[in-house]
Amino acid sequence: MSTATCRKSSKSKSKSKCEKYVYFFGHGKAEGDAKMKGLLGGKGANLAEMTNIGIPVPAGFTITTETCDLYNKNGKKWPAGLEEQVRENVAKLEKAMGLKLGDRNNPLLVSVRSGAAVSMPGMMDTVLNLGLNSEVVQGLIVKTENERFAWDSYRRFIQMFGDVVMEVPHDDFEHVLEKKKQQVGAKSDTELNANDLKDVVRQYKKIYLDHTKEEFPQDPFEQLVKAANAVFNSWNNARAIKYRQINEIRGLLGTAVNIQAMVFGNMGETSGTGVCFTRNPSTGENKFYGEYLINAQGEDVVAGIRTPESMEVLSRKWPSVYKQLNAIRLRLEKHYKDMQDIEFTIQEGKLYILQTRNGKRTAAAAVRVAVELVKEKVLTRDQALLRVDPKQLDQLLHPTFDPKQKKEVIAKGLPASPGAATGKVVFTAEDAEAWAKKGEAVILVRIETSPEDIGGMNVAKGILTARGGMTSHAAVVARGMGKCCVAGVSDIQIDYKARQFTAGTAVVKEGDFISLDGSLGQVYLGKLNTIESRLSGDFATLMKWADETRKLKVRTNGDTPHDAEVARRFGAEGIGLCRTEHMFFEGDRIIAVREMILADDKAGREKALAKLLPMQRGDFEGIFEAMKGFPVTIRLLDPPLHEFLPQEAANQQEMADVMKVPVEVVKQKVEALHEFNPMLGHRGCRLGITYPEIYAMQVRAIIEAACNLKKKGMKIVPEIMIPLVGTKKELEILRDLSIETINKVFAEKGTKVEYMIGTMIEVPRAALTADRVAEIAEFFSFGTNDLTQMTLGFSRDDSGSFMGVYLDQGIYEKDVFQSIDEEGVGSLIQLAVEKGRKTKKDLKIGICGEHGGDPSSIAFCNKVGMNYVSCSPYRVPIARLAAAQAVLRQKK
Repeated sequence: MSTATCRKSSKSKSKSKCEKYVYFFGHGKAEGDAKMKGLLGGKGANLAEMTNIGIPVPAGFTITTETCDLYNKNGKKWPAGLEEQVRENVAKLEKAMGLKLGDRNNPLLVSVRSGAAVSMPGMMDTVLNLGLNSEVVQGLIVKTENERFAWDSYRRFIQMFGDVVMEVPHDDFEHVLEKKKQQVGAKSDTELNANDLKDVVRQYKKIYLDHTKEEFPQDPFEQLVKAANAVFNSWNNARAIKYRQINEIRGLLGTAVNIQAMVFGNMGETSGTGVCFTRNPSTGENKFYGEYLINAQGEDVVAGIRTPESMEVLSRKWPSVYKQLNAIRLRLEKHYKDMQDIEFTIQEGKLYILQTRNGKRTAAAAVRVAVELVKEKVLTRDQALLRVDPKQLDQLLHPTFDPKQKKEVIAKGLPASPGAATGKVVFTAEDAEAWAKKGEAVILVRIETSPEDIGGMNVAKGILTARGGMTSHAAVVARGMGKCCVAGVSDIQIDYKARQFTAGTAVVKEGDFISLDGSLGQVYLGKLNTIESRLSGDFATLMKWADETRKLKVRTNGDTPHDAEVARRFGAEGIGLCRTEHMFFEGDRIIAVREMILADDKAGREKALAKLLPMQRGDFEGIFEAMKGFPVTIRLLDPPLHEFLPQEAANQQEMADVMKVPVEVVKQKVEALHEFNPMLGHRGCRLGITYPEIYAMQVRAIIEAACNLKKKGMKIVPEIMIPLVGTKKELEILRDLSIETINKVFAEKGTKVEYMIGTMIEVPRAALTADRVAEIAEFFSFGTNDLTQMTLGFSRDDSGSFMGVYLDQGIYEKDVFQSIDEEGVGSLIQLAVEKGRKTKKDLKIGICGEHGGDPSSIAFCNKVGMNYVSCSPYRVPIARLAAAQAVLRQKK
């Protein structure tokens, strides 16, 4: 093992701590393994693991993630002892390879790659061929007897080092290369000869000097130090930060640096490089899947510069290499018990594996792979349930294109990431973000995407690229994000300057609608309609396993029969929140509500409410029928009355005209209902207590609907929920009002139905006095949106202006309006559950805030012993899987 350098602990001047910064791997033995991802990063840990199990991996060493953290905390300086350990491991690498860094006659060249514990496309790009200089390139020519290969490797190194390490604009290098190809009539890079490439190197060095004001470095160790620093610096670059924000990746120290002996896929027609998956990452089919390029280096495949060949072509061209690669992919999948993403290089007929990692995949593939690995007895059901990210299921739940409609296909490419997307064309990531912020659905159209495009890709409905294959940057990132993507559409010509692209005779300008089918790889002109998705096949199997495992019931938040039907189709076991105010805004309803608000007395209000009664009753009948006997929790009116009145002068005049009253009457009422802080104002149970006739009408509508359906043979148990209760007395008053109204309906109808009366716990005082509230309530439902606002003093509508900063600085780990703040809000919830159940042992308890669809919040709800969670219809399967995972993780 490398000598560990002792340094003084930052916590104590008197104690010293031995720190190991560098871990070696090579020739069947490594200083790490797959369990050390936190320290070695995913890439470094897997390189060590593959070395240990005998996979042909070029030797190398990994600088730890902890070192990155020390570097950034130490003013971007290497910690004491790091240089010594790096030089030590370079020497070990030289001995292992029989080569020497910087030696003209027997040169060692290395690659430098980043690698955090979690795979992040936003991290630093790879630098290949490090160690080349003016002397070494001459020696490489003599040694390999391949002048073209040597100059090709050198020009690649200068471009990568200049672009990635020193921030020389990539396009400046590309311009030189394209111009050279035009001069000599070459269609691709491989057609350039040694003299062409030698001239390219000369021009590249001039570009480097012009931008950096220094000559291209000749000392290989200086090159290595600069490249390692660039990896450390990339941890906090804009695109890496963006990616971590998008994927809620927090708590990592930094990125590891992987330095590995080079093997060369650009040594002629017997060499190549590729990327493969042990299964199809789009569909999950158990079929070897991937692409490769002859006479190329690693980044060529994913960069989309040339169109690669498939694994089928590789099997015919180099059958022995294919056989070896196929055996390795089967072995790696069995070893890691998951679909693998593998990078490989073939150097003059010899195969090397450069990386393996759990492959990014679409939701459909994730589900299929998990289910099939159980059938193949590689995984248990419990392991399979834990393999699928619940949030990823969202990809499977949204609509697809209606197959019956006419579609005008204008181009066809590769089906890089499945799904259907319709949107307006934009050509830059910046425009995608700006348009999306304004509410526009956009399709990002690029010649090829790069890590800088991550923000635009995240907000786009779909991604279209002219270049690139199934393993290009666009394809891999889109699949990871669940975005529809069509890649490698060579038929389209993109003109960034004119902000348009052409496909045959079609000219599509910025802002025009196009539609993408990522499952077929087709591009359509115009906007297409979609149809609803359904659970079936492997998805249904996975959901069945989840249902057999979970303890929490899963309900939906739904306000219409359509919501209820969609949720039932996705497996909802009831409605946990029906927001009755959403029924008040359409057509004649809003007029009746406004009549009620303008009324001067109770009689006037009751007259207006009588118009609403049959409408509300009809709504509830529809929802009860759609839920087919499952429980339905109906929240009585919650928002303040001013929300039903127009605030703009023109709209106030329109209301006055419709209601045949002077506009001054409307204005006076708007002013009278104005509140400085409506969230804490005259709303919820406070409305019910001051205007009991409103709640009486709603309770009557609920119970009449239930009685009507009972006569049709349906059993309905409505759950009437009183919002915003803070004291036992508030709930007691409104419970008595409700029971009085219910008994009147029973007498009128000559029948009875079961019912429950409970409350939302959304005021901190209600949580703190939950034992008293439970004396009256038959159920609790936590309204975590308001409970979070009131507990933290944050406005959900305004917190966006500072929440990003809070997350960056670690004040909160997650957005508190997306995941429950367990330390603060969670403590109140747990206290309320314990106090409520102390009063009523079998008190039914659930959650109906937006957190009900968040996997980490669902795990918390499971831990504190709730009965159910409630979420939006399209998140029901997510909640079902998350609830099962919560049980499995709690067992561990």
